[in-house]
Amino acid sequence: MSIMTEILTSNNVDFLRDYGLATIRLSIPLALAALGGLWSERSGVLNIALEGMLLTGAFVGAVVTFVTKSLLLGVIGACILGGTVGLLHAYLCVTLQVNQIVSALGINLSVTGLTAFFSRLIFQNRSNETLGKTSPTFSKNWINYSMIETIFSPQNCFLYLLLIIICGSIYLLFYTHFGLSVRAVGQSPQAAETAGISVGLIRYVCVIFSGCLCGLGGAYLSLIHVEYFAEGIIAGKGFIALAAVIFGRWHPLGVVGACLLFGATEALQLRIQALNIEMPYQLLNMLPYLTALFALLGLAGKSAPPEALGIPYNREETR
Repeated sequence: MSIMTEILTSNNVDFLRDYGLATIRLSIPLALAALGGLWSERSGVLNIALEGMLLTGAFVGAVVTFVTKSLLLGVIGACILGGTVGLLHAYLCVTLQVNQIVSALGINLSVTGLTAFFSRLIFQNRSNETLGKTSPTFSKNWINYSMIETIFSPQNCFLYLLLIIICGSIYLLFYTHFGLSVRAVGQSPQAAETAGISVGLIRYVCVIFSGCLCGLGGAYLSLIHVEYFAEGIIAGKGFIALAAVIFGRWHPLGVVGACLLFGATEALQLRIQALNIEMPYQLLNMLPYLTALFALLGLAGKSAPPEALGIPYNREETR
């Protein structure tokens, strides 16, 4: 009896450990995208294009790594191209003053079509499995000790980078003059302009940074988590990240906490599927999205976004 108890206890410990690790792994891309959305929306630019920016990062990271056989170059390329998509969104919304929802939806649709076309063109007649297997990791090129390799594995490096971004976002947003400018632009661009703050520049910087973070999140998905690129790899994670921004009330800690909740839900549905319970898998796949929906419904009327969110700023009209 005691032996069975020890086995069950050991299995429970293993389950909790694996479940916790899966939650963190699944939360990393969500948190990166959500923090990007946080910066964009704190400056007053609604960013529904998180989905397209994530997809851009996943595709570019996969292609660059496939061609160069360098994981680091793939991550850098994903970050740069994600920022480029952010620049496009900023140009449309800030300079041309296009409706921010229309701009984001146009980017999402365009990126979906372009990545589908070029992925078939580039990876045609090639096994996607070779992407991860032929891509060198950060650690194996310059470290030979197994314990240190584990500590500095690509997945752990992304986790360390995420922690740095979280701490940096909190510090920059609430303890620096730049963060005060961002919050001022998001709340009242007219008052910020009167105080000598360049509304356009702040919004450009924040939206481009948002795209860079989404590029990193997409690169994590295709290079670390899945290890290959496929159409539909993002599977709505950009929209879940957007829900996390709202659920987290536009605060870095709240946003990351929401991402952990959604990541835990996704990890749970994967664990339930592994148990071979007689239940339609489509219902289990719905769990993360239902969690995001119920979270937003429960927060209805209780979360106040930046007052200028989604509103174009025209200096001439305010005079």
